[in-house]
Amino acid sequence: MIRKKRTAINPPGVLPPGGEYSYAVSAGGFLFVAGQTAFSPEGELVGEGDAAAQTRQVFKNIGRILEGAGASFGDVVEFTTYLVGVESVGPFLEARRELFPTLYPNGDYPTNTLLNIESLAGSKALVEIRTVAVLPESD
Repeated sequence: MIRKKRTAINPPGVLPPGGEYSYAVSAGGFLFVAGQTAFSPEGELVGEGDAAAQTRQVFKNIGRILEGAGASFGDVVEFTTYLVGVESVGPFLEARRELFPTLYPNGDYPTNTLLNIESLAGSKALVEIRTVAVLPESD
């Protein structure tokens, strides 16, 4: 049996993981990105109390991780979105409508599951997004 290679990825430009996990793992041609919140590379929560501002920062963080793995938003096949409180849904959708025309200019969006929850690990984060992408084939 041939075992597929598994590689942990923690690129620069994002706050290092705050525990025993990697930001992303590539395996079997896929990239699995741990849920990202709106923390800046310096460790500050961007947009406290503002789900739209947090959404924009979360997508910046995801973009940096994708780039660090040699992928882009065009390679993303699935998002799982966690929002704290129903009042976060509208601002999240507004920010996503603002970002997606640039991230997906052809309108070919990945799948998304949106979950409304009570809190994110006890922090003041309102938005967390987990990502799965297909890694580009290398020559």
